[in-house]
Amino acid sequence: MRVLLVEDEQPLAKYVAAGLRKHGFAVDIANDGRIAIDKCEVTPYDVVVLDRDLPLVHGDVVCRHLARQGTARVLMLTASDAVEDRVEGLTLGADDYLGKPFAFTELVARVRALSRRSTPARPPVLRAGDLVLDPARRTAERAGRLLNLTPKEFGVLEQLLTAAGDVRSAETLLDKVWDEHADPFTNAVRITVGTLRRKLGDPPLIETVIGAGYRIRSCD
Repeated sequence: MRVLLVEDEQPLAKYVAAGLRKHGFAVDIANDGRIAIDKCEVTPYDVVVLDRDLPLVHGDVVCRHLARQGTARVLMLTASDAVEDRVEGLTLGADDYLGKPFAFTELVARVRALSRRSTPARPPVLRAGDLVLDPARRTAERAGRLLNLTPKEFGVLEQLLTAAGDVRSAETLLDKVWDEHADPFTNAVRITVGTLRRKLGDPPLIETVIGAGYRIRSCD
């Protein structure tokens, strides 16, 4: 899942981004509102974690812009947790609101909950035949066997299962699982799919669609 973290306090931004990445999110950072809007124009983020008090372009303006776009869910962060501030933030178009300071586990849970509000809604547990993937617990099992997946392998598998049999191109997987520092010409997706196939074992679950990408085989 691709997340944009908009926070002007750089040490805090680095800390939060590192924590989100440990939970399997691909995270980009914007340190002001103008950069945030620019990034959202070119990248299809699933969730934007947005600090309200931003330089150059205020977080309220960014939130209104994202609400008009309607492509990303917005979790607004603010130092004020008063009821009137929460109401105002939600009125601006935010999907959720979290006051600072916050518990990191709550932030992760709220980001995951927002991602499930996408259209169509994502089920909390993803399944294909004897494969079960639980994004919240970060676990994957096949035929009762726990799979030891890297964060990128887990992310690719989650994207393919979410697609429910539709094809996902390498470019889409790169967008959703890697961050903005990924080389667009890298073969990281192909390599990750290869190691994932070996860990999943037989019968094969991931199918290559030549010239298009990858999908989960029908398990009917």
